Amino acid sequence: MSSFKSYLTFVKPYRRMVIITVLIGMVKFGIPLTLPIIMKYVVDDLLLGPMPADEKISKLLTVMAGAFALFVVVRAPVEYIRQYFAQKTTSRILFDLRSKLYDHIQKLSLRYYHNRKVGEIISRMINDAEQTKSLVETGMMNIWLDLFTLTIAIGFMFTLDPGLTLVSIAIFPFYGIAVKKLYKQLRFLSRSRSQALAEMQGYLYERVNGIPVIKSFTLEEHEKSQFNRKNGHFLERALALTRWNAMTNSIINTLTDIAPLLVISYGGYQVIQGNISVGSLVAFFAYLDRLYSPLRRLVNSSTELTQASASLDRVMELLHEPYDISDSPGARPLQRVQGGISFNNVHFKYNPDGEWVLKGIDLDIEPGQTVAFVGMSGGGKSSLISLLPRFYDIQEGAIRIDGTDIRSVTIHSLRSQIGMVLQDNLLFSGSVRENILFGRPDATEEEIIQAAQAANAHEFITGLPNGYETEIGEKGVKLSGGQKQRVAIARVFLKDPRILVLDEATSALDLESEHLIQASLESLARDRTTLIVAHRLSTITHADQIVLIEHGEIKEKGKHEELMRLDGAYARLFNVQNLNAPEPTL
Repeated sequence: MSSFKSYLTFVKPYRRMVIITVLIGMVKFGIPLTLPIIMKYVVDDLLLGPMPADEKISKLLTVMAGAFALFVVVRAPVEYIRQYFAQKTTSRILFDLRSKLYDHIQKLSLRYYHNRKVGEIISRMINDAEQTKSLVETGMMNIWLDLFTLTIAIGFMFTLDPGLTLVSIAIFPFYGIAVKKLYKQLRFLSRSRSQALAEMQGYLYERVNGIPVIKSFTLEEHEKSQFNRKNGHFLERALALTRWNAMTNSIINTLTDIAPLLVISYGGYQVIQGNISVGSLVAFFAYLDRLYSPLRRLVNSSTELTQASASLDRVMELLHEPYDISDSPGARPLQRVQGGISFNNVHFKYNPDGEWVLKGIDLDIEPGQTVAFVGMSGGGKSSLISLLPRFYDIQEGAIRIDGTDIRSVTIHSLRSQIGMVLQDNLLFSGSVRENILFGRPDATEEEIIQAAQAANAHEFITGLPNGYETEIGEKGVKLSGGQKQRVAIARVFLKDPRILVLDEATSALDLESEHLIQASLESLARDRTTLIVAHRLSTITHADQIVLIEHGEIKEKGKHEELMRLDGAYARLFNVQNLNAPEPTL
């Protein structure tokens, strides 16, 4: 499906409003077409006519009273209604388009975001989507109104003098040639400029988020030069488009200026010869403006539509991005689970041409068990747990919950059964309450407080300036690492999942925060199936199973005591960490 056909699906619900706007616009654009006829009557019949002066004044007052009523009383509200309907229609279409885009990007897999800059995605949703409104306002409304004005003006001109009309429109073919030759390149330059803008915004988004790193490494001057390079590339693309636009406008305006010169030459000759009246020439010249003004707008509309089409291509490219992860045909909701999990001969790699990240994983987890995954970084631990909520799909084997293949159930129902606490949990700008409510948006105030108390977060929250209503800033920058983690744990308490995933949830915290959070996690993990990715092995010695993963394969598994007696890779790793002294466990 072409980009424009796809876009029409957003326009279709508002087609009635588009038609009404065009019809109202015809009245609005039709009223000025009466002005040249009024001028002809005033010049030929009143100024140069033989009737007495008193009669001329009386008729002049009558004509002008009618003209004022038409141009002031009728045209003003018609203009207001047309503008309102046009803007309302385009705004509603943009609302629907952006809503669809936002819904779409939430369904795209993590793989897509790993290969794209967030700033570029935002640029397509905001800048490029905004540009597409010209397709409706200009392409579906103004163009038809200009064509209507053009047709009516030519009709009136033919009634005045067919020969002079032909002279007036002699320039038309040259317009067509100019548009055909110039606007193919214009579309390419418009798309190139939009891409350069998206790249600059993507770069800017990353650097604004990384300001602490830039400052800590005193890279301000370096980053300034890097940004200037991106900005300079955008300037180069923008100036290339500007040059082409300027050349296009100069050619079009030159052609437009030739027409009045031809009309004055030929029309003046006709008046001298007595073939047409002075009033007819005056009216004809007035219609000439009504003829070439819409024609100039039509040419300018071509520029707008060319740029809008380039932006539309980028928007639809995002909207048609296929889903890597989606519900299979006939997928059914996963009901409340017991929490049994099995990995059967699981093979996984991130890219089709890449190397296997996980190879032949076989593991059975009983409901309510706590299983810890350990091993050196890059071994595949985090990759394995990311497969459970289907952030990625496996290439071979099967993952089952309570005997049901997770690919046979809906993604929403699957993820609703799983709660995740990560090393760096993302909080959103807004209040503490709003962030906890991510666990379950319809929760009551009492449930929010209970979740915070269970996460050992209630005490510090009530100590904040506005308690639960305290704004925490973007990514929760106003909270400490331990406070952010406890808010994240409160979210999971509120969600109340049957399966819990902890991915190095305490590794980045100080000792005091770690003790508080481990107490929260111990309470959270009670009576749930819990999967832990751990760096500090002393925190998982109590686990029902400890699974050592190296190079994408399970090398050892068993209880802590069993693996220590085995004196293999796990025992060596445990001893290297010098964690023989007892420490708080999950």
